[in-house]
Amino acid sequence: MKNKFILSAIFASVLLTGCDISEKLGTPPQIPDVNSVGCLVANDFYAVHFSAYLKPTSAQQGNDREALQKPYCQELPDVGKAFFAADLIDRDIRKTPIGIRVIEIEKTGDKPSDFNEIRELNHVEPKIYSTGVVQAQADLDKKGDYALILLIGGEEAISDEDKLKIMFHVGANPFALSKEIQIALAGGFTLVTLIGGIYFYRRKRSASHD
Repeated sequence: MKNKFILSAIFASVLLTGCDISEKLGTPPQIPDVNSVGCLVANDFYAVHFSAYLKPTSAQQGNDREALQKPYCQELPDVGKAFFAADLIDRDIRKTPIGIRVIEIEKTGDKPSDFNEIRELNHVEPKIYSTGVVQAQADLDKKGDYALILLIGGEEAISDEDKLKIMFHVGANPFALSKEIQIALAGGFTLVTLIGGIYFYRRKRSASHD
């Protein structure tokens, strides 16, 4: 509750002072409640609420002052300067140094560990995030697959168990359907086809008896 109050106060103060934070390159957006917009990302040991935000282009800044507050999960619509926020669910690791890496990757499988690293976009030295909100940023200059890696324990995070890998894609198709929706549509189509087949079969059978 304390974290939510602090974040809400910062957000309110920005609005009251009329400060256009979208014009401050390198200033992360202040979000009133990370938990309400973040998506849950976890491995066997750690979990966070993750959110990503894109800095509006110069053309957008004059027309949409709220563009920088629009949260995304693991599908970012386009390239640009991105800000990341990860709210630590486990309070114990708020006393543990956490390093951050943002990298471009090439996927080689379905598991979070199945990828080849192409390049590093940002590296944040380990430090303690006592407020529970880990923040980072990176310039995403091309569409593709990326990962934000939290190194729990800093330099001592050697094993994969201490590396929380948050995968995200840049250049998402806004009209793309999620896997759940695709399954639902496929199931609905199959059901309609089945009902239609039974209906026409019964009509044909009834007509033949007449």
